Amino acid sequence: MFQRAEQLLGTDAMKRIGAQRVIIFGVGGVGSWCAEALVRTGVKHLTLVDFDRVDVTNINRQLMATQQTIGQVKVEALRERLLTINPQAEITALCKLFDEESAPTFALDSYDFIIDAIDSLKDKALLIELACQTKAKFFSSMGAALKLDPTRVQVAEFWKVKGDPLARALRNRFKKQQRFPKRKFKCVFSDEPAQQVGEVKGSLVQITAVFGMTLASLVIQNINNS
Repeated sequence: MFQRAEQLLGTDAMKRIGAQRVIIFGVGGVGSWCAEALVRTGVKHLTLVDFDRVDVTNINRQLMATQQTIGQVKVEALRERLLTINPQAEITALCKLFDEESAPTFALDSYDFIIDAIDSLKDKALLIELACQTKAKFFSSMGAALKLDPTRVQVAEFWKVKGDPLARALRNRFKKQQRFPKRKFKCVFSDEPAQQVGEVKGSLVQITAVFGMTLASLVIQNINNS
């Protein structure tokens, strides 16, 4: 099933991809597409973390959200989907909220790659801080809501991200608390100005999926170049 990927990446790279342990925090509009891309490119050891259930409002942008999965636990619905792609994959579904209380239970040091697709500012900042203390490669998604133009999605080191309110809020939080990530890490972001202001942040799959696919690409490129 991975013949076309192997033709491009090579046999050795595919073996390395299959051996990596990856954990994704948040499997919504960004994380769900990242998970699918990784499994379709040969990742076999994947842990999915999200506390939420599929809602009808998720259908416009989340991979596993359909009329049939409304009400299901998100990580379980996504796990079932991913196993239809590769039944031999080891997909662990953790229906848990990542926060200060639960953080010690995730054994972050046991992973090769940590992917952040969390929405909550407080919990996102905590994951960034803890992930940067491990030896794992760490990639983070900034804000994908309120955007229309997928050509504005790009990658930069966290402190060099421009035009993204979430990145700015995170940097301000770190500066205020005088607690900084211990190393540099890459982020996926868009410098497109926000399209609306309101309590409910609109978002489109054409943007969130590109964020997720770009995160997956960072993982695959890193393995391929190692």
